[in-house]
Formats: sequence, structure tokens, C-alpha cells
Amino acid sequence: MNKLTKVGLSALCGSLASIASATAGELSVTGGVDMTWMSKENDQTGNPIGMGSNITFNGNGELDNGWTFSTSTAYLNSGAFSATQVTLDTGSFGSIELNQGDSSNGIDAYDDKMPTAWEENWGAGLGTGIDLVSGSALSTHLQYNTPTILGTSISLTYAPQMGAADTADKSTGTGTANLGAGYDATVNINPSFGTEILSGLNLFVGGHVHDRTLDGGGVGTGTNEHVEGSAGITYSLGPISLGFQRTGEITGNTKTASDVDYYRNNMYGISFNVNDSLSVSYGLTESEQNFVNPNDSEAVTMEVESYQIAYTMGGASIRFADVEMDNGSYQTGNTYDKSAKIISVGLAF
Repeated sequence: MNKLTKVGLSALCGSLASIASATAGELSVTGGVDMTWMSKENDQTGNPIGMGSNITFNGNGELDNGWTFSTSTAYLNSGAFSATQVTLDTGSFGSIELNQGDSSNGIDAYDDKMPTAWEENWGAGLGTGIDLVSGSALSTHLQYNTPTILGTSISLTYAPQMGAADTADKSTGTGTANLGAGYDATVNINPSFGTEILSGLNLFVGGHVHDRTLDGGGVGTGTNEHVEGSAGITYSLGPISLGFQRTGEITGNTKTASDVDYYRNNMYGISFNVNDSLSVSYGLTESEQNFVNPNDSEAVTMEVESYQIAYTMGGASIRFADVEMDNGSYQTGNTYDKSAKIISVGLAF
């Protein structure tokens, strides 16, 4: 494990005046590899063997006043950069995070919170083309997280310009021409009231909005605000976990009657831990696409259903998913009704 050198810091102001230096931090490396075999029905399988790898560098340290800082940089297949984040945790005042490329913040962290043995219904390998809430997290952003008080935590996320991501230091990023700043707010509540039976109950809600003050031209552009929302509930009692969630997206499109007006998603999930190593789950996702003028274009509902099994033994995991999809990519007809079976072996180090 490599040691980071001690960094000198000058006093900033007020409460930061006591910070004279940062203690030596540490840097560690984690990673893993996933190998899959996938068989598709009503579609071409091709070579069924797939492989993905990832490496993450994690750093952490502590300031003289007790505040802690951490950073991580992730690399995915072929060593390609994926995401990096830096977090300053002040303890009783919450934490502040600078993030780019990481989809675990803002409302994107609540795109699908349903219990599952392995992956989300739509994420187990069968390309669905589903539209999910994403918010500001896909752009370079800042996020403030409150401390958890009475089981409640709040996060506020800000992206100066939507679509601008992975900007190097001493430079600026350019997003999509007709998009402005993005704002997210999420709340997660665990109202256990000190009771064991409610300790597994979680309620969550979140919203996102971004400006569309400039019309970039082209199909589907407009000046109305783009709005997203997510709300749901999960509950775990012993080995069983249940969940229901609804998300929605108002696109802000106003150009033509055939533009997509909004998406509405319903998600259901149940998982069962047979023992500490074996778990099974079932999930159902319904995603409805609606248009500006429903008389010209009828709404289409995509449905994705998934059965999953996962078994872990130390650093190794074996997973299986059976996925069925109707009206993939919001298209009707037998061509868009597909299914797949996926076997995955994962090794972590």
C-alpha cells in the first residue's frame, strides 16, 4: 500500500483557520474481472463469451481538525478512464463531493433501487433501450450530503452545465448546446424509531430539473425545462426484501406533435437470501413512452422481467439471469420481443 506525502495547507478562513496541514494519507488498489456466457432468443447471439475488468484506485487521509478526505479513480475495460471523485467529510457538517463520470449521485442514484440478487432487470445483459432518470450525475458536478439525522439524509447536487463531463484540470467543459445548469435534490429516510422491525424500511424521493434556455435546433428540442422524479419504498425483514418504485421524466420537448412528451416507469422487486452465500430474486419493470400529441402517436409500454440467482464464495461469485423483454426500445412487433439467459463468473481482488 503506497503512502501519500504530507501536504501543507494554508489557513482558509473562519472554521478552517485551525487547519495547518494534512496528515499522511494512503492509497490502495481494488479491482475485479467478470466473465459471461450469454444466449439470446429471437436475436443473433454471435460469440457468447464476454469479459469485463475494472481497477479502482482509492485514496484517503485526515486533516488536523479531524475532517477526512477521500478520492477514487476508476478504470474499466482496456484501462479506459471511467470516473473520479473527491470527497471532504466534515463529520457533523456533512460532506462535499466533486465528481465526474460517476452515476451514483443525485437522482441517478435512485434510478432503480429494487432488491435484486445480481443486476437490475434491464441491466443483466439484454439491451432494452429503456429510458431512466439520470439527473446531474452524468455531468461534472458538486454534491453536498447532510449527516444522517433521525434516519434521514439529504443530498443536493449541482452541475454547472448539463452534458459537460470528464474535464481535465485547468480547462473547461462544453455540454449540449441547448442545455443549461442541472439541479438535484434527494431524500432517504429510515424511520426505524429505534425498533428492530422497522430497521429494514427505507423511503426515498428525489427530483431533478435543468434549464433549456437555448434552442439548439433539430428534432425534439425545446425551451421548456426538463424535469425528472423518483420515489419508492424498500423493506427488508430477515432474509426477504421487497420494493416498489415509480420514476418519471418530462422531456420538455415542444417542437412537433411526434416528440416524446414524457416517460413513466414502475418497478417491482423481491429477493430472498437462502443463506449467507445464496440469494434469488424476481423483478419486473414497466416503462411507458408518451408523446406530445397522443392522437398522432400512441403510447408504448416496454416490459422487462428477470429471474436471478447469485452464489458467492470468498472473492468469487457465480450469477445467473433469465430476462424477457416485450416492446424493446419502445417498438412493437415480434422483432422487439426478446429474451436471454446469462451466466456470469466474477472474481474480486
